Amino acid sequence: MNRFVVWMLAAAVILSAAARPVAAQDTPLLAAALAESATLTPDTESQTAAPARAVEYSDAYRLRAKIHRVASFATLPLFATEGFLGQSLYNDPTGGKKSAHLAVATGIGALFAVNSVTGVWNLVEGRHDPNAGKRRWVHGLLMLGADGGFLATAMTGPSSEHGLAEGSRATHRAIAFTSIGAASAGYLIMLFGGH
Repeated sequence: MNRFVVWMLAAAVILSAAARPVAAQDTPLLAAALAESATLTPDTESQTAAPARAVEYSDAYRLRAKIHRVASFATLPLFATEGFLGQSLYNDPTGGKKSAHLAVATGIGALFAVNSVTGVWNLVEGRHDPNAGKRRWVHGLLMLGADGGFLATAMTGPSSEHGLAEGSRATHRAIAFTSIGAASAGYLIMLFGGH
């Protein structure tokens, strides 16, 4: 870890030294090029940018967005609960833990069903918005990938509380944590990605 910090500091010093601005009087060629480019720049007052295209969203879009946003608040608490229950079930399987694990998993499935329908529907309706940006698409792809992962998690779940084989429990757990990671990344992109 210490080597990493030393290398990062060295890289920062080198990059900051390389990025220092060069004064125009240091190089006559640079001064001449800057003077010429100033005369070649177009008159910005005579050229105006095209107006941004207005996109109007429907009331249904706003309702779906609100449902999507409100339901999303349950995402991280459900993931934390499921992770805790799953690990506890993995270490010491009991019938009660399995029932609780399945109940929370059903909640996650319902949450993702609602948010997938509302999210994809709004993504399709808002596809022509030039202000939408790539963040929505990255979020959508991560969440749809997590949907597939959660489906695979359900399909690889052991049929008994002790699991059919050690490999099936490990596979189920690995797919579950990978899906939770992808979904959490997609969630946090929208939460902290800025608007």
